[in-house]
Amino acid sequence: MNQPNQDTFEGQKKVRKAELISPPNRLKEKVGHGGIDETVLGKAQELLENNTVDFKPIALMLVDLLHEAISDAKSGSTTGEDAIEAMLYPAMQLKAQGGMFHYPLISEISNILVNFLETVTDTDKDVMDIVVAHKMSINAVLASQIKGDGGKVGRELRDALLDACARYYKSRKPQ
Repeated sequence: MNQPNQDTFEGQKKVRKAELISPPNRLKEKVGHGGIDETVLGKAQELLENNTVDFKPIALMLVDLLHEAISDAKSGSTTGEDAIEAMLYPAMQLKAQGGMFHYPLISEISNILVNFLETVTDTDKDVMDIVVAHKMSINAVLASQIKGDGGKVGRELRDALLDACARYYKSRKPQ
């Protein structure tokens, strides 16, 4: 069997785009353009590398939001686009913050989930099973406090999630 990778999402039509939208920076427009001082960049990089903030409570709060969105979609209290958007928000936050707080594996798992949610049109049982698998994976990383890429276990986890997405797409192709 071929090793799954981010190519899993190639050829899949995105029905929504989960992206960060930056509003115009009026202050920067008034002051002008230019680069950022290398000293400032160095200090910012050092702060990120030496960050001691405990990400676990933040991540657990976001996982709770994801859990709530999953429950609402399964119960039918949110449906369609609203249900998918409710799951996308915590997934995007986990993707954005995981690496910054020394949990890049959470960022990678969340990135897979975001890519998947960008391509689905409904919240059927198979979609929900895949979303739940991502949530459980994130919980496992947090419970085991796996920082870094997770090594062999991290690769196996990412591959299993990508493989689940690939199987979903394959099952949806016309025969």
